[in-house]
Amino acid sequence: MSGTLNKVMLIGHLGDEVKMHYFEGGGCIGRFPIATNDTYTNKQTGERVTNTDWHNIVVRNKAAEICEKYLSKGDKVYVEGRLKTRQWQGEDGNTRYSTEVQVQDFTFLTTKKESMAGGAQQQPSAVKPQATAPKPTPSPAPTQSAQPEQEDDLPF
Repeated sequence: MSGTLNKVMLIGHLGDEVKMHYFEGGGCIGRFPIATNDTYTNKQTGERVTNTDWHNIVVRNKAAEICEKYLSKGDKVYVEGRLKTRQWQGEDGNTRYSTEVQVQDFTFLTTKKESMAGGAQQQPSAVKPQATAPKPTPSPAPTQSAQPEQEDDLPF
Protein backbone atom coordinates (compact mmCIF):
# COMPACT_ATOMS: atom_id res chain seq x y z
CA MET A 1 0.00 0.00 0.00
CA SER A 2 1.61 3.24 -1.10
CA GLY A 3 -0.89 5.77 0.33
CA THR A 4 -0.86 7.32 3.77
CA LEU A 5 -3.62 8.49 6.07
CA ASN A 6 -3.60 11.13 8.80
CA LYS A 7 -7.06 11.15 10.38
CA VAL A 8 -8.28 11.42 13.96
CA MET A 9 -11.83 11.26 15.35
CA LEU A 10 -12.57 12.26 18.94
CA ILE A 11 -15.65 12.57 21.12
CA GLY A 12 -14.96 14.43 24.32
CA HIS A 13 -15.74 17.34 26.60
CA LEU A 14 -14.28 20.83 26.31
CA GLY A 15 -11.81 21.50 29.09
CA ASP A 16 -11.85 25.28 28.62
CA GLU A 17 -13.49 28.06 26.61
CA VAL A 18 -12.52 28.53 22.94
CA LYS A 19 -9.55 30.94 22.75
CA MET A 20 -9.59 33.03 19.56
CA HIS A 21 -6.69 34.65 17.72
CA TYR A 22 -7.39 37.06 14.85
CA PHE A 23 -4.99 37.88 12.02
CA GLU A 24 -4.54 41.09 10.00
CA GLY A 25 -5.83 39.51 6.79
CA GLY A 26 -9.20 38.75 8.40
CA GLY A 27 -8.57 35.10 9.21
CA CYS A 28 -8.74 33.60 12.68
CA ILE A 29 -8.10 30.41 14.61
CA GLY A 30 -9.73 29.01 17.72
CA ARG A 31 -8.00 26.72 20.18
CA PHE A 32 -9.48 24.58 22.94
CA PRO A 33 -8.67 21.36 24.81
CA ILE A 34 -10.85 18.24 24.67
CA ALA A 35 -10.79 15.53 27.34
CA THR A 36 -11.43 11.89 26.45
CA ASN A 37 -11.81 9.18 29.10
CA ASP A 38 -10.87 5.51 29.24
CA THR A 39 -12.58 3.59 32.07
CA TYR A 40 -11.82 0.07 33.25
CA THR A 41 -12.07 -2.07 36.38
CA ASN A 42 -8.82 -3.00 38.11
CA LYS A 43 -8.90 -6.82 38.43
CA GLN A 44 -6.77 -6.88 41.59
CA THR A 45 -8.59 -4.22 43.60
CA GLY A 46 -11.99 -4.32 41.89
CA GLU A 47 -12.13 -0.52 41.77
CA ARG A 48 -13.15 1.44 38.72
CA VAL A 49 -10.27 3.44 37.19
CA THR A 50 -10.68 6.36 34.78
CA ASN A 51 -7.79 7.71 32.71
CA THR A 52 -8.23 11.09 31.02
CA ASP A 53 -6.30 12.14 27.91
CA TRP A 54 -6.17 15.79 26.80
CA HIS A 55 -6.09 16.81 23.13
CA ASN A 56 -5.25 20.25 21.72
CA ILE A 57 -7.86 21.25 19.12
CA VAL A 58 -7.38 23.93 16.43
CA VAL A 59 -10.27 25.27 14.32
CA ARG A 60 -9.91 27.90 11.58
CA ASN A 61 -11.87 30.86 10.23
CA LYS A 62 -15.68 30.57 10.11
CA ALA A 63 -15.67 27.22 11.93
CA ALA A 64 -13.66 28.83 14.74
CA GLU A 65 -16.19 31.65 15.05
CA ILE A 66 -19.04 29.11 15.23
CA CYS A 67 -17.23 27.15 17.95
CA GLU A 68 -16.57 30.32 19.94
CA LYS A 69 -20.23 31.32 19.71
CA TYR A 70 -21.84 27.99 20.63
CA LEU A 71 -19.34 25.95 22.65
CA SER A 72 -18.36 26.42 26.27
CA LYS A 73 -16.43 24.50 28.89
CA GLY A 74 -18.01 21.10 29.61
CA ASP A 75 -19.83 20.74 26.27
CA LYS A 76 -19.56 17.39 24.48
CA VAL A 77 -18.34 17.58 20.88
CA TYR A 78 -17.23 15.29 18.05
CA VAL A 79 -14.21 16.49 16.07
CA GLU A 80 -12.57 15.00 13.02
CA GLY A 81 -9.31 16.16 11.52
CA ARG A 82 -5.57 15.66 11.07
CA LEU A 83 -2.72 15.43 13.56
CA LYS A 84 -0.12 18.17 13.23
CA THR A 85 3.04 18.47 15.34
CA ARG A 86 4.57 21.91 15.83
CA GLN A 87 8.11 22.63 17.06
CA TRP A 88 9.55 25.84 18.55
CA GLN A 89 12.28 27.17 20.81
CA GLY A 90 11.17 27.87 24.38
CA GLU A 91 12.31 30.88 26.39
CA ASP A 92 14.77 28.60 28.17
CA GLY A 93 16.36 27.62 24.84
CA ASN A 94 14.92 24.07 24.82
CA THR A 95 13.06 22.72 21.81
CA ARG A 96 9.35 22.30 22.53
CA TYR A 97 6.79 20.17 20.69
CA SER A 98 3.02 20.25 20.56
CA THR A 99 0.68 17.86 18.77
CA GLU A 100 -2.67 19.33 17.71
CA VAL A 101 -5.80 18.15 15.94
CA GLN A 102 -6.41 20.42 12.93
CA VAL A 103 -10.21 20.18 12.65
CA GLN A 104 -11.85 19.46 9.30
CA ASP A 105 -15.34 18.58 10.58
CA PHE A 106 -17.17 18.79 13.89
CA THR A 107 -20.57 18.13 15.47
CA PHE A 108 -21.97 19.63 18.65
CA LEU A 109 -23.32 16.70 20.70
CA THR A 110 -24.51 18.35 23.91
CA THR A 111 -24.18 21.80 25.33
CA LYS A 112 -23.95 22.82 28.93
CA LYS A 113 -27.19 24.80 28.51
CA GLU A 114 -29.04 21.66 27.34
CA SER A 115 -27.82 19.60 30.28
CA MET A 116 -28.81 22.31 32.76
CA ALA A 117 -32.28 22.56 31.18
CA GLY A 118 -33.07 18.98 32.17
CA GLY A 119 -31.41 17.10 29.33
CA ALA A 120 -33.90 18.03 26.63
CA GLN A 121 -33.08 16.02 23.52
CA GLN A 122 -32.17 18.11 20.48
CA GLN A 123 -30.70 17.18 17.15
CA PRO A 124 -26.92 17.47 17.11
CA SER A 125 -25.73 20.13 14.69
CA ALA A 126 -23.02 19.20 12.24
CA VAL A 127 -20.78 21.86 10.73
CA LYS A 128 -18.13 21.48 8.07
CA PRO A 129 -15.50 24.21 7.74
CA GLN A 130 -15.93 24.14 3.96
CA ALA A 131 -19.06 25.74 2.52
CA THR A 132 -21.45 23.12 1.21
CA ALA A 133 -24.88 23.45 -0.35
CA PRO A 134 -27.76 22.13 1.75
CA LYS A 135 -29.14 18.79 0.64
CA PRO A 136 -32.72 18.92 -0.68
CA THR A 137 -35.25 17.10 1.44
CA PRO A 138 -37.46 14.61 -0.38
CA SER A 139 -41.12 15.48 -0.50
CA PRO A 140 -43.48 13.10 1.31
CA ALA A 141 -45.17 10.39 -0.72
CA PRO A 142 -48.69 11.25 -1.88
CA THR A 143 -51.45 9.83 0.29
CA GLN A 144 -54.93 8.76 -0.59
CA SER A 145 -57.63 11.01 0.80
CA ALA A 146 -61.38 11.22 0.56
CA GLN A 147 -61.23 14.74 -0.90
CA PRO A 148 -60.45 15.24 -4.59
CA GLU A 149 -57.16 16.92 -5.36
CA GLN A 150 -57.24 20.52 -6.56
CA GLU A 151 -55.22 21.38 -9.63
CA ASP A 152 -52.51 24.01 -9.27
CA ASP A 153 -51.20 26.32 -11.96
CA LEU A 154 -47.65 25.31 -11.09
CA PRO A 155 -45.50 24.21 -14.06
CA PHE A 156 -44.18 21.13 -12.26
